[in-house]
Amino acid sequence: MADKSQSTKKIKIGLLGSTGRVGKLLIDEVLASTEAVLSVIFVRENLDFPQILQKEQNLQNTIVTNDLDILIKSCEVIIDFSSKQGTASLLSALKNTIDSSESKCPACVIGTTGLDKEDFALIESLGKRVPILYAANMSLGVATLCKVVEEVAHKLQSADIEISEIHHRFKKDAPSGTALALAHSCAKGRGNKSQNFITDRVSAGAREAGQISIVSLRGGDVAGRHTVGFYLDGEYLEFTHNATSRATFAKGALACALWLSKQSPKLYCIDDMLASNS
Repeated sequence: MADKSQSTKKIKIGLLGSTGRVGKLLIDEVLASTEAVLSVIFVRENLDFPQILQKEQNLQNTIVTNDLDILIKSCEVIIDFSSKQGTASLLSALKNTIDSSESKCPACVIGTTGLDKEDFALIESLGKRVPILYAANMSLGVATLCKVVEEVAHKLQSADIEISEIHHRFKKDAPSGTALALAHSCAKGRGNKSQNFITDRVSAGAREAGQISIVSLRGGDVAGRHTVGFYLDGEYLEFTHNATSRATFAKGALACALWLSKQSPKLYCIDDMLASNS
């Protein structure tokens, strides 16, 4: 007879970036999940986290901490929607834990944008030792769009590619991580390993063959809009993804975390999850 305690075991989730726009929605998503439990929340300063106090009845067993070591030791999967600095600190703490201990490290879903080459190098290195999934956008629609524009870029080799993105006034990084992911998909479709992305047309001057341009706009409370255009003489194609609610990012991140909890050490992308579920 199957062990019921095993069949109903919930995955212990830890959150980094819980006070952000998506982080607050992630708390609601995990609490509503039948497959996950919110075991630990990391907050930088205020341990009397208002959202936790409002949901006290549902969070009696949730640890609230400003210690990354406690976060790492108290969950099976960390979901990180923090900042460049927050993610860098988490990666450093994960590395220290792995290097100094034989205890198992949690898997990690990272949705932070604005990371640099050093951050990604550490993510790749840690991915050899623990399961990590990185995605600049946790939307299943954006993941599908990346595959579509890669194919179109391959088919329309002579088209000029322009990517535009708009987000709320508070978004700090530009271009958005999603715009860069779409640009990489287009470059991959062209078989282009170089990253000849133009983000300032004024400085770049007249368009050169093969360039991929990205335009960033910031204003209002726009959750996210990305358009990829393929412009030919006499015709053009445009593909647009609109995020009408940030909840889609929270739902996608939790789905990634549940999937990642069953994977072996490797650096994954959201396409890996989609492929395994198809």
